[in-house]
Amino acid sequence: MAKFKIKLLAFFVYLVLNLIYFTCKKKFYGEKTLPKEPCVVLFWHGKLTMMAFIFAYIKKNGYTKTPYVLISKHKDGELISSVMEFFGIKSVRGSTYDSALEALRQIKILLKEGHDVFITPDGPRGPYHSISVGSYKIASKYNIPTIIFDNAASRVYRAKSWDKMILAKPFSTIAYIISKPINLSVENPEDELSKNFAILEEKLQQEGYYV
Repeated sequence: MAKFKIKLLAFFVYLVLNLIYFTCKKKFYGEKTLPKEPCVVLFWHGKLTMMAFIFAYIKKNGYTKTPYVLISKHKDGELISSVMEFFGIKSVRGSTYDSALEALRQIKILLKEGHDVFITPDGPRGPYHSISVGSYKIASKYNIPTIIFDNAASRVYRAKSWDKMILAKPFSTIAYIISKPINLSVENPEDELSKNFAILEEKLQQEGYYV
């Protein structure tokens, strides 16, 4: 029964997000899709609510791979995972705090099989906009292309949670931005990622969006 309730709630969340997205104008910046080789894609935990919609855009531009998102084993993670299923996005369950080694093992296998893995580097507990080593360790070690996704909106609701999660307001404009592949085979990959996150957020702010 508990799983049924989670699925039912997930479907309701899916419908609400779709309704909001339908009323909004959309703009896209940066790259149009992802490289053909498997990638690690990073985005902030607080940008999760509207992120799944970018897949329709990249699929229109030739994206054919299967996306997997890393989601914690916490009960909230079960709901998020169920919502992602409705978007056609599969899940890897685990986090820096729970089943980290198992999650990294699964991610390594998925990348070898040619899939893309999506990770929130500051999730699931923060600190806000921090970058955990586990989020880029495999990409850095094996020189796997790393991409950053970001999204923002002209009008938002902002949660008072640690991740300051934003949700676009109906009839606002949502902006999506995709970075070019980032080389993490450098001396300080965390600094390289922080710099690229800052570049994307500055671009969105210059366009008038709340990040």
